[in-house]
Amino acid sequence: MNATGTLYGVGVGPGDPELLTLKAARILQSVPVVAYPATPQGSAQARDIAAAWLSGKREIPITMPCMLDRGPVNKGYDEAAVVIAEELTAGRDVAILCEGDPLFYGSFSYLLHRLGDRFPCVVIPGINSVSAAAAAAATPLITGEQRLTVIPATADEAALRTALLGGDSVAILKPGRHRPRLLELLRETGRAQETLYIEQASRPAERVIRGIEEIPATPGPYFALFLVVRTGNRPNGGE
Repeated sequence: MNATGTLYGVGVGPGDPELLTLKAARILQSVPVVAYPATPQGSAQARDIAAAWLSGKREIPITMPCMLDRGPVNKGYDEAAVVIAEELTAGRDVAILCEGDPLFYGSFSYLLHRLGDRFPCVVIPGINSVSAAAAAAATPLITGEQRLTVIPATADEAALRTALLGGDSVAILKPGRHRPRLLELLRETGRAQETLYIEQASRPAERVIRGIEEIPATPGPYFALFLVVRTGNRPNGGE
């Protein structure tokens, strides 16, 4: 009887293929099967990032409907888990590609929940969007004893307000259609002048906006984030 294959969660980073780690590249070269999230139209950002390492692989697109209803989304993960389990049971290693880091708001988490107790699993971390955005803006996220709060734009207003009022640095992920209300909230909480807005960090369309007045109060792209960095206090040990 064949030994089961290993399930790999491979972070492919924020978008620039050159930010793929050496370990991720080595694993992708070695596995016979790769899986990745894809839209119903066939677009697959994680695959695009890792494309140079996928020649000759069996590919399993995991079609994810673009909707807020978790029912169809969970069904997609359930169906993908069945197909991936068949490969692993047959002794074939499977790498699941995940933009950014697999366990930082990563889609891999949902498949790990479904498969991780049945098969050996190895996670390859990747550069997350918050780190990529800070690098794009050449701005330190936190220093000394400061704290970083990470919150999705879909959080309710009370949670966002608490983060902005109490946090040193705050990263608000995937603003998209929520961008207008976030701009208003940033002004209300007095954090507007400490705000950076980064779209498509590390990708060819990367854009960094340093003045909140230059950000349109209209819905924006999904692959973007606000960085709110406290500037009033020096880190301990600073001069």
